[in-house]
Amino acid sequence: MRAFLRIERIGRVETYANYRRIRLGQGTSPKTLNNELGYLRAVYNELRGLGAIDYANPLSLVKPLKIQERELSWLTNDQIAELLAEIRRGCDNPHVEIVTLICLATGARWSEAEKLKPTGLRNGVITFSGTKSGKVRSVPITSELEAKIVRHWREHGQPNSAITSFRRALARTTIELPKGQAAHALRHTFASHFIQSGGNILTLQRILGHSSLAMTMRYAHLAPDHLQDAIRLGPLSSACLR
Repeated sequence: MRAFLRIERIGRVETYANYRRIRLGQGTSPKTLNNELGYLRAVYNELRGLGAIDYANPLSLVKPLKIQERELSWLTNDQIAELLAEIRRGCDNPHVEIVTLICLATGARWSEAEKLKPTGLRNGVITFSGTKSGKVRSVPITSELEAKIVRHWREHGQPNSAITSFRRALARTTIELPKGQAAHALRHTFASHFIQSGGNILTLQRILGHSSLAMTMRYAHLAPDHLQDAIRLGPLSSACLR
């Protein structure tokens, strides 16, 4: 990246394009390269703002690579039961179960649930701060889960890094998930069940903390009305099947 800060002074975007092609050929994922593009743009913007450079951001017109949207994997009720049974039976880290339950109950990211402190739980509401979006959000939970969390904290203290133990437990089940969707599948599971049960997409956006509704719309196709419309409005009528 340092090289770009020197050579792009003359506006040779071709240098970056060639660099990106090489990285793609080496197996770097488009998502990683798009992240790098965002970081480089931010560096140039900051340097321009500080007066360290006097030319426009040379990467401002470079388009991110198109990424094939991955299918979001989520767990069925039977799979949830299987996962929790394996966690309770074979995890050496006592925090795995409680973090998993918080994720399933609130749609939280694993890191958010793991970092939850007692001050973030009050009157049946979990409040997440220090989130990926930088926004504070609150999600209500059942009184049973609240009591279980409080009891866990009293017996085991605050959760430490439990993700490795979680992945090992998941690997011992029959559940198969795409690469990179292990703990994050818990967040997808909450969102998918929420929508399938008739939850409002705007409410889900607030619960998940998405800055853009477009992110939440990934789950819209699971809405009951949407699924029924596929039958009611599709081209294959009942008469065709007689």
